[in-house]
Amino acid sequence: MAVPHLQQPSFLLASLKADCMNKPFVQRCHDLEIVIEDFPAKELHAIFPWLVETIFGSLDGVIVGWNLRCLHGRANPTEYAIALDFLDPSGPMMKLVYKLQAEEYRYEFPVSCLPGPVKASMQERVLPECSLYYNKVHFPPSGGLGSNLALNPFEYYMFYFAISLITQRNSPTTQHVSPSNNAYFTLVDTYLKWFLPTEGSVLPPPSSNPGGAISSPAPRSPAVPFTSYGMHHTSLLKRHIAHQPSVNADPASQEIWRSETLLKVFVEMWLHHYSLEMYQKMQSPQVKESFKPTEEHVLVIRLLVKHLHAFANSLKPEPLSPSAHSHTASPLEEFKRVVIPRFVQQKLYVFLQHCFGHWPLDASFRAVLEMWLSYLQPWRYAPEKPLLGAEPQPRSVSEKWAPFIQENLLLYTKLFVSFLNRALRTDLVSAKNALMVFRVAKVFAQPNLAEMIQKGEQLFLEPELVIPHRQHRIFMSPTLGGSFLSSWPPAITDASFKVKSHVYCLEGQDSQYKQMFGLEVRNLVLRLAQLIGQAQQTAKSISDHSAETMASQSFLSWFRFVPSDMNGCYTGNDLDEIGQDSIKKTDEYLEKAQEYLCQIFRLNEAQLTQLMMNCGTAQDENGKKQLPDCVESETGLILTPLGRYQIINGLRRFEIEYQGDTELQPIRSYENATLVRLFFQLSSAINQRFADQMEILCSREDFIGRLCRYHLTNPFPAERNRHSPVLKQRSRRSPQPRISLRFLASYRTLLSLCMIYFFASWFCVGPLACTFIILLGYLLYAVVMTFFTERWKPHQH
Repeated sequence: MAVPHLQQPSFLLASLKADCMNKPFVQRCHDLEIVIEDFPAKELHAIFPWLVETIFGSLDGVIVGWNLRCLHGRANPTEYAIALDFLDPSGPMMKLVYKLQAEEYRYEFPVSCLPGPVKASMQERVLPECSLYYNKVHFPPSGGLGSNLALNPFEYYMFYFAISLITQRNSPTTQHVSPSNNAYFTLVDTYLKWFLPTEGSVLPPPSSNPGGAISSPAPRSPAVPFTSYGMHHTSLLKRHIAHQPSVNADPASQEIWRSETLLKVFVEMWLHHYSLEMYQKMQSPQVKESFKPTEEHVLVIRLLVKHLHAFANSLKPEPLSPSAHSHTASPLEEFKRVVIPRFVQQKLYVFLQHCFGHWPLDASFRAVLEMWLSYLQPWRYAPEKPLLGAEPQPRSVSEKWAPFIQENLLLYTKLFVSFLNRALRTDLVSAKNALMVFRVAKVFAQPNLAEMIQKGEQLFLEPELVIPHRQHRIFMSPTLGGSFLSSWPPAITDASFKVKSHVYCLEGQDSQYKQMFGLEVRNLVLRLAQLIGQAQQTAKSISDHSAETMASQSFLSWFRFVPSDMNGCYTGNDLDEIGQDSIKKTDEYLEKAQEYLCQIFRLNEAQLTQLMMNCGTAQDENGKKQLPDCVESETGLILTPLGRYQIINGLRRFEIEYQGDTELQPIRSYENATLVRLFFQLSSAINQRFADQMEILCSREDFIGRLCRYHLTNPFPAERNRHSPVLKQRSRRSPQPRISLRFLASYRTLLSLCMIYFFASWFCVGPLACTFIILLGYLLYAVVMTFFTERWKPHQH
């Protein structure tokens, strides 16, 4: 782009805006690269906010920008590659950021676009606990929401990049394409690997001057000493915004200020949408949910969690001498040591608590589940590699991970209980839901993991008096505010105090801890095991019914009589996915999940068998599912809590059938509508004309009376309502004798009669003679059935 250096910044901005409307994407990126390379920082300063908004979209979501979430390598390979090169940590955009960074320019970011808890804190003019906001908040004289943050170019760029995941989530995306394959997801991964490297150190910013490198500014972090990490810090949380801590230029922080800033921005923008106080308020049904994370949002957080585990696990082994540690540890090594407990733990816990309680009960919860399981297994991202040639087998969780498990106890125990409550309300016949139960059970069944969790619970429940002089000890650890490069605290070996600090920090001093291996949770596990067994039976019945249906299909199936009830059909969520393969997977997942649950909670087969028998999971004599668990009252059947769970899971259901006048039931698909109406009028006329005579005939006690009762009344009036939740008064009505000709309107009956007349014509039997033979045959059949019916039927007259 040949633009003279003497042009004013306003003309440069207008020219770039015009090119944005008229030139293709590839040409625009090439021109921008030339502008960034040739123009001085003073002129680039004016176009920087516009360029960031053009790339990542506006904060209100109106301007989509480059829409990186919809940019995929397979669909748009050229644009995808150019966008990644332009936004690469060593690409033109970052060169622009560092060029402006050297001049110490500041850019305003509106407070109203920050996450809810941060915005609410600043509305009250209270300084947020994260040091990212220190010495950056500027209120207008009038106050209110018109305040802004004064950010340096690197912070401004990362704020826009991170928040575009939230602001642009309503923009159209490419269907049937995995979110992990788009340009935004790839850039997140690239930035994490560049600024939080697992090997080596963070590369210095590129130099724009041939003579020397640009000096990076010191992080805007206050010199606030560490306070107790395990307690609530009212003095820090309630620091008034007018008294923001002064910043200091710590030379040791020069090396990793970009790493710390990037992580703080990612955590604040992606995780800090719920505070502990806000989460407690949201438990009330009157409070509306303020922020709803998407599946793509959760996938990006999982990528962050996985990389942070790898980043923290790349820490070099600690020297034996404490003095050697204080002299040799680099700022990056110190950063790795505190990155998860200080930056991520609390906000991730509250975020997961919200998702477990508010996410829909469908298969999309798998994204949240896998993100949670990734955080629980830091050993998966350790540099240790299995021995070559060794057979794959469940690897025991090493004792070296016991401190991590103890200091994250609530994320193992409380969230496991929350998952149990979700699993009890989901349809376990669905293969996707069964897979989630299997995944959780498999992770927690890893050898030695359950024992370490149980030990952590024992440490938390340990009485205070067991360890003397605890009241004089202060557990020192980094808080969420301040720079982590302050004076390093001495190591604390009191494991019980660490566990208590973790629980009280996340739940408060008055929290009631529910033991994962206590009686209450064990009963939940037994209920889940019972529902797993019921789901397996349901899956088996679906498989058997499907096999029978496939075997009985024929080209005349549309003439076949279709039952009016659907009592044998599955009514779960994923009807479109029910098939032999899905049923087989469901059975495998549930069987392994039950096996893992038995390992975790030391259940034996006798307990499970007895539970199934007591809860009535066995099938009845007809091979059909029993009614849901209920009690009988004066007004009918009342569901118990177990019965509600059975209906929600699709494990049992009431056999709902038509209880009204059979002559007035809706016309079926296997009936001719015109004939149904015609025969109904004919039957009604006959019944009205000969009602008294039919009543007298049916009241006789001889063979004629029995024959009339068989034809003119329902032979099993009580059997019809045996499996239906009807009122007792309704089931005691005595049927009135009448004639019903509706069966003649059935296509199956008509087809049968036509075939009989057709075959009779082959034997030279005319229509009248054939009709006489049919009536005679039916009479003989009726006589035989009358004898058998009277013998089986209990005496009712």
